[in-house]
Amino acid sequence: MKRLVRIGFLLVALGFGAWAVAGQWEAVRAGFARLSWPALALSVAAVVAALGGGMMTWRALLADLGSPLPLRPAAKVFFVGQLGKYIPGSLWPVVAQMEMGRELGVPRPRSAAAFFLTMPVQLGSGLLVSAVTLLAALPGSAAPYAWAFLLVPVLAVALEPRVVNAVIGFGLRRLGREPLERPLTRRGMLTALGWALLGWTAYGLHLAAILYELGPSGPSVAVFSVGAFALSWCLGIMTFVVPAGAGVREVAMVAVLAPVLDRGSAITAALCSRIVIVLGDLVCAGAAGLAARRAEHPGVTAAGEKTRG
Repeated sequence: MKRLVRIGFLLVALGFGAWAVAGQWEAVRAGFARLSWPALALSVAAVVAALGGGMMTWRALLADLGSPLPLRPAAKVFFVGQLGKYIPGSLWPVVAQMEMGRELGVPRPRSAAAFFLTMPVQLGSGLLVSAVTLLAALPGSAAPYAWAFLLVPVLAVALEPRVVNAVIGFGLRRLGREPLERPLTRRGMLTALGWALLGWTAYGLHLAAILYELGPSGPSVAVFSVGAFALSWCLGIMTFVVPAGAGVREVAMVAVLAPVLDRGSAITAALCSRIVIVLGDLVCAGAAGLAARRAEHPGVTAAGEKTRG
């Protein structure tokens, strides 16, 4: 029964993911026609690395809360669960991660805490990264978004472990649940932030690979790309009613890219970025699921390889 539920979840998530981009496919296809294969391959590789940074951020928080997971099972839980973000509503990824984590001995409240902590960690680090990189690469480009950067000190206070632990404890009490056995530590939070910063760098490289094909060049473009993507992601993640922020992130990215690209090229970059990220999600989920299955059944895999040989 669990297997059928998991397969159904994957099919629904993939269906909504396809729906999120199908309506723009002609524009996407035209955009990809402007990219070279090396640039596309570099962009996909950078996205896979960025998604890996996101997984390590979540894994660091989960470990600090008392449930350290080996890399392969952690990757499977995170990446397969993340496909739920393509289903309308914001709770599908956490529900999937809670159920898969429970099979590995992770209590549901701990899985939920790690999931909901990952978002503000990525949001706070993303806003900080975008403010610094946009100011460094093209100072004027950051001015229209100064209001968003005001959230950085608020999030810095909110991510203080003592504050986080107090909020989690209050929430669990209101839900009638037992408190977490192990509180979040400053070391764990800093480790998660470090992985998040590496993730933003990789996301910037993925966008830079696209931008270099569409016009602008030079070292500052890579720096600008980090900030442009981080800011558009942060603006998109604030919207919870559409699959994975579909449409919101692209609109924000077109606006952020205005100083370096004409509108048509900016739309092309935003749409290509969206498809590359969807592809990266699928690659990571598939690879993580396959790696975890081989780790669980090494004898079966070896026997199969021996038979084929």
